[in-house]
Amino acid sequence: MDGFVELAREVAFMRCAMVNVAAVGNRSRWVLIDAGLPGYGPAIRRAAEARFGGAPPDAIVLTHGHFDHVGSLEDLLAAWNVPVYAHALEMPYLTGRSPYPPPDPLVGRGAMAILSRLYPRGPIDLGARVQTLAPEVVPAAPEWRWLHTPGHTPGHVSLFRETDRTLLSADALITTKQESVLAVMAQRCELHGPPAYYTQDWDRARDSVRALSRLAPELLVAGHGQPWGSPEMRKGLELLARRFDALERPRFGRYAKQPAVANETGVVMLPPDPLPAVLAGAGAMIAAAGLVWATTRRQIPGH
Repeated sequence: MDGFVELAREVAFMRCAMVNVAAVGNRSRWVLIDAGLPGYGPAIRRAAEARFGGAPPDAIVLTHGHFDHVGSLEDLLAAWNVPVYAHALEMPYLTGRSPYPPPDPLVGRGAMAILSRLYPRGPIDLGARVQTLAPEVVPAAPEWRWLHTPGHTPGHVSLFRETDRTLLSADALITTKQESVLAVMAQRCELHGPPAYYTQDWDRARDSVRALSRLAPELLVAGHGQPWGSPEMRKGLELLARRFDALERPRFGRYAKQPAVANETGVVMLPPDPLPAVLAGAGAMIAAAGLVWATTRRQIPGH
């Protein structure tokens, strides 16, 4: 996608490979929501110039600090001398104090999940350039309010405009199956909770989806997947909120039963990692199968 695509009055989004950024406002005042993957700074600046006539944003609001949402931030800040805002509980990951918990490759099928241990988990260090969001207020966007929607990360936020019920859900609620490369490439519209491999607290993720469902959004603009506004989306969101644990919560994985615990300093407790035991068990099974195969061949005449 080349440039911002308008979705509603003073609302536009731009896809940066597998993740979306959004812009709200007009040529006199606008805000960028998230900063995409590394390497997309020039494309975001070109898109912003085309839409807003060269004026930098009044602010950049981060829904959270995962690498695919802050990747081009340094590039953008080199060109735009603007403040950055995030929730207080995201500050450890944006000011160099703590990395996020390790991603969980055991949460389900799909290459995106399997490869997740290779993804960066920070932190980045914005120093004094990042400020804490004031309660509910979205800087330079008076029609909007932010909502704390934790679970995917401790300080994850979503944005909502009451006048037309437009919801920018970031990764609390997405419209593609992010664990699957094929689903991401096809951008099939299907409602899901947050990307499972990076979600550290499933109880809070469920509660966040239920809170967003109660808003009854007319237009959903997620951090991953296509924008979606239809009766089908609204019915699907009601179902997802009602049956979240059955539909979304992984049966197995590091955080499936016990969350990572974090506070204003960062991560303070991680549940045990089952991956080494899983790999050891798989290795033992492969070795046993090899032994059976070798024994069988010795018993066959001519081998």
